[in-house]
Parts: sequence; C-alpha cells; structure tokens
Amino acid sequence: MEVIIAIKTRRSIRHYTPQPVADDVIAQIIEAGIWAPSGLNNQPWRFVIIKSKDAKEELAQCTSYSRIVQESQVCICVFYHIPSGYNRDKDILGIGACIQNMLLAAHDRGLGAVWLGEILNKKQKVNALCALSSDYELMAVIALGYPNEKGTSTRHPLEHFIIKTL
Repeated sequence: MEVIIAIKTRRSIRHYTPQPVADDVIAQIIEAGIWAPSGLNNQPWRFVIIKSKDAKEELAQCTSYSRIVQESQVCICVFYHIPSGYNRDKDILGIGACIQNMLLAAHDRGLGAVWLGEILNKKQKVNALCALSSDYELMAVIALGYPNEKGTSTRHPLEHFIIKTL
C-alpha cells in the first residue's frame, strides 16, 4: 500500500470479528512501530501484548471503552520506558510516531485498530495488571483485530490549518 493512500484511508476501528490475529502479524506491527524516529535514537518505547480473554477483561476494567478491549483480538499496551528517555517532550512525540506507524502497519495488513487514550486515567492500574514498575509509563493501548465495520472520517480543507506562509 502506498504511504499516502494508507494515511488517508486508515480509520479508527472499534468493532472486530472473532478471527484471531497471527503472532507474526503482531510482531510485524510492533516492528513497524520501533522504526519510528526518536531523539538520539533512544527508542524509549516498550510493549505488553495482551491476548488472553482474562487479561483483556482485566484491562477492560481500566477504561470506559471496555467493549472495545473485550471485542478486540489483541491489545498492545505502549509504554514509555523512562530510564531510556532523555527529553520527556521529545520522547513522547517519538512514541506518538511509533503508535502511528503501528496503526498504519495494522491497516496495511488488513486489520482494524484504534488508539485508546482515555485508559491513561488508570495508568497505575494498567501497570499493576502488567506487573510493571514505575520505570514504565502507559502512553496508549492499541486495540486491534480484523474489522467488523468500515470507518469513516472527514477533514477540514488544508487552508483551515495553515496559519501563514513566511
């Protein structure tokens, strides 16, 4: 898939079929994420893959979007590994790029995915579920699976966003 087409056609998908996602596909999605740029190439991202029904049920209790987590085939928790960081703002921007790469890779593989952010209100609870120390800070959860819906979206025209040209 061409990059611009992937960017323009990717949508947040919140309904999934029961078809499982192969481990090698999950690995490809995470690998796409780790190729994101990061300041000083510090690569401050770390991941916890949640596939079991019981673990997804526990994770679902950490968000008001529990149905999405429960219905997904896989959730990938994306963490900031604080000891790897050097500048929090730049590190978090890099993690955002990592997440976007993962969303685009999922789309390219025919999967649907959504970036869950509201779950950040329960960061400590997710850390406990994943048995992680405070060296790890939750940045997002990506819920994914084979899509059982077709997402839609619109954008303002380009002129809406450009403040000025100097």
